[in-house]
Amino acid sequence: MENAKKTGFKLPSSYTIILIIIVTIAIITHFVSGVTPARLSDIVNAPVQGFVKGVSVILFILVIGGYLKIINDTGILETGIAKIVKKAKGKEIYLIPILMFLFSLGGTTYGMAEETLAFYPLVIATMLACGFDVITGVATILLGMFCGVSGSTINPFSIGTAVDALKTATGIEANQAVILIIGSIIWLSSVTMSSIFVMNYAKKVKKDKRYSILSEEETRAGEAKFANKDGNIDEVSLNYTGKMKLTLGLFAFSFVVMIMALVPWEDYGITIFNGWTSFLTGLPFGEWYYNDLSVWFIIMAVIIGKINGLTEKVVIKTFIKGAGELVSVAMIVGFSKGISIIMSTTGLDVFLLQAGTSALSGVPTGLFSGISYAIYTGLTMLIPSTSGLASASIPTFGALTSSLGFAPEVMISIYIGSHFIVGMVPTAGVVMSALSMSKIEFPTWVKFYGKLYVMITIVNIVVLSAAMTIL
Repeated sequence: MENAKKTGFKLPSSYTIILIIIVTIAIITHFVSGVTPARLSDIVNAPVQGFVKGVSVILFILVIGGYLKIINDTGILETGIAKIVKKAKGKEIYLIPILMFLFSLGGTTYGMAEETLAFYPLVIATMLACGFDVITGVATILLGMFCGVSGSTINPFSIGTAVDALKTATGIEANQAVILIIGSIIWLSSVTMSSIFVMNYAKKVKKDKRYSILSEEETRAGEAKFANKDGNIDEVSLNYTGKMKLTLGLFAFSFVVMIMALVPWEDYGITIFNGWTSFLTGLPFGEWYYNDLSVWFIIMAVIIGKINGLTEKVVIKTFIKGAGELVSVAMIVGFSKGISIIMSTTGLDVFLLQAGTSALSGVPTGLFSGISYAIYTGLTMLIPSTSGLASASIPTFGALTSSLGFAPEVMISIYIGSHFIVGMVPTAGVVMSALSMSKIEFPTWVKFYGKLYVMITIVNIVVLSAAMTIL
């Protein structure tokens, strides 16, 4: 393996990296005027408060773990993967851009993020069966998602929140059609570049495993968890029993409902789901969130378990075992949210927003977009929530942009586009959870992701600078 050199140095775990960041932020607050210096109690309480803040996401992850364990025990995923690989024989590489585009579609329309965690076992196992490696599967999902989120077109959690925050605070109305056009260019250009990047890497790995960026330890751990237990996809039966066909249909239906329930239909003027879809959780499609999804997947886990003849005790035991397998993934979410907790507790987040606004005043036209993008990149690393950052920053940054004679729509697009950096920071729970689930070390992922990030950043800044000049 490329980085299988023995050095005697072992990289810290994801938890340690996050705790180091929390402590570092705490130390910084003692040297910055205008913020509250962090106390020891703030440091030790931050991860715990992070768990409180992220409890709905944490529960969802554990429920997904239990649900997938019951699904895996039916054998449908193994058979399904075998069918996909057999059908794509000789054209396996094209699964990457197809899947990546689908995940990017979820990102650009409604900000798909933690919801992708349910797809890692299936996608990674498929990529391994195709002769690629674990990081190919992870990249297909994560990069696809980030291309969509950073190139949002109709995502109400980023665009809608930003536009509403700007109008409410300043009275300035942003043209969402302009944001949609800019977002489409960023989305499609980044997903194209990402697809080519991952495909080229996957081709090299399939040809020679020594091209894999993963260490021997990461490779063994990933394959032990996701590879076909027989080690040969050809040995898997391609025949579905009646129960397996019904289970497969319910498996697909589970995720169709999840996606339908998360899209905020009313924001697009669609009211067809109002009323009748609220019978299960009390909320109609379009208003579901992680608690509602947890209810849904618990119900589906029980139904699928009973269809496959599992007793009550076996369903519960299997579900708990599956949830247990994702405890480390769920814990990462709590730890990572601890970073934003200590930022808000000390007021460092507000200080940085004010500093960013001051830095943009008097910036020449030609540099305005690039510097704005750099500032938002830094802010996004510390506040990776799209809606949270929009509410906190767009009223100030949007008003400043307008007062300088620039288009506030472009500033909103800059704030959205900068979120591609989320893939490289340990403050993002979805990234750290995905890596923890996939047995990939954070530095390994950064090494893989870094080159692509630089290329996409350059393209994004060019597009946004052109938009700022034209508008």
